[in-house]
Amino acid sequence: MAPATGSTSGTPRHRVVVLALDGVIPFELGIPQRIFGRTRDSEGERLYEVITASIRPPGPVRTDADFAILVENGPEALATADTVVVPASYELGPVYEEGRLTGELAAALAHIRPGTRLVAICTGGYVLAAAGYLDGRRATTHWSSAEHFQRLFPKITVDADVLFIDDGDVLTSAGVAAGLDLCLHVVRGDHGSAVANEVARRTVVPPHRDGGQAQYIQRPVPEPQLATTTTARGWVLGHLHEPIQLRDMADQESMSVRTFTRRFREEVGISPGQWLTQQRVERARHLLESSDLSVDQVAREAGFGTPQSMRQHLQAALGVTPTAYRRTFRTVVRVAGR
Repeated sequence: MAPATGSTSGTPRHRVVVLALDGVIPFELGIPQRIFGRTRDSEGERLYEVITASIRPPGPVRTDADFAILVENGPEALATADTVVVPASYELGPVYEEGRLTGELAAALAHIRPGTRLVAICTGGYVLAAAGYLDGRRATTHWSSAEHFQRLFPKITVDADVLFIDDGDVLTSAGVAAGLDLCLHVVRGDHGSAVANEVARRTVVPPHRDGGQAQYIQRPVPEPQLATTTTARGWVLGHLHEPIQLRDMADQESMSVRTFTRRFREEVGISPGQWLTQQRVERARHLLESSDLSVDQVAREAGFGTPQSMRQHLQAALGVTPTAYRRTFRTVVRVAGR
């Protein structure tokens, strides 16, 4: 297997290897290519190289649909990966039934170098768990498999109420669309929110759903006869720089605070206060990356009021201070823009 393809600047691209197992779900198999494969810097240079690998020599791999796919890379490609992504499969056999790797799968995973970032989408987490990568960690999977996942792998702390979990070098997500959220989260962490948001726009998906958002939302599509909270959310995004109370949000929908709060949680999966904080953090991130505003000014524009408040919220959400975040991602932007 050749090394990762270099960019025109001479710097090797980050290589993402997607492991296609028999029974793979085509939608989830395509997510890494769609997200990482479309990630560009300000000059249109690709920032990732994405390839697909099988646990066997190159050849056809069954999917859960009525077609197979031809995978041109064998397991040795895993040795070249900077990030390995394992999408869901409906044919995991002893991995799903007993929490045990087959000899063939174990031999394939042995190619992965120490320090490689590991990402699992939906039940792809069973593969990482069976290999021992999730022992002692928090992880998630599709809500319908969470109880079984926990019974099979008691050394893992399973959280079925989140879209994805970032545990540093090992990341897991819930099913289907949550894989999009997780891959966008990875891009955001690697290259900043401006780059991730552009990928999201091109993919026509929300630029950011926080990992802590609920997997199962009671009413993701409101019934036609019921009022929604869409107007309030749009209003908030245009007034983030102002103090916003729950009463102000409810007034946009002419609802009582109690009704609005219940309806909001049913539609979005988290409370209005949690969602508002997420939006303020996203605004602060964008301004820290893309503007020369002082930290005090960013705090005011994002609606935090004081730098201390913004520092606390960014530290809680991202684990870094505003100054450290700006230093990291303004450097990324300058390098990308050359």
